[in-house]
Amino acid sequence: MLLTQMMVAVVALTRTRNLFAVVVLFGLYSFLTATVMVALDAVDVAMTEAAVGAGISTVLLLGALHLCNSEEEKPAHKPWLPLLVTIGTGLVLVYGTWDLPPFSDPEAPIHTHVAPRYLEQGPRETGVPNVVTAVLASYRGFDTLGETMVVFTAGIGVIALLRRRRYVRRGKQ
Repeated sequence: MLLTQMMVAVVALTRTRNLFAVVVLFGLYSFLTATVMVALDAVDVAMTEAAVGAGISTVLLLGALHLCNSEEEKPAHKPWLPLLVTIGTGLVLVYGTWDLPPFSDPEAPIHTHVAPRYLEQGPRETGVPNVVTAVLASYRGFDTLGETMVVFTAGIGVIALLRRRRYVRRGKQ
């Protein structure tokens, strides 16, 4: 049921020209993705997706939309090259998944090498008793910092654009 709703949201995203509707549909899609993550018992990922994908990103996109027209312009030509690049990239990504172990395979490397090490040695190596916090803050600290910086930079960019528009309206340029 959730996957059907996600597919409907994607089809609606590709068909609409109203940018406000696109932002709302992106937020809905992120929320549905968070719901799928809860169903897969990845609550920490679901909370992050809900906060960043459905929350902050939607607010930032609405702020950016405030600076634009509400309707997307029709393209001057048919976008065949971007379509071919997208299809090629998708085929390469699908090809890259052929070598992965089956989903939930107990003999997959993540279950035999990485997870036991995090569970057994994580509290001792990081000094953090919670394994999820240890992985996000210590083992993947630079990745988490990078994600935070991307969201922060996007927010600063939207604020800077909104302030610039206010000055242009007053005639101060």
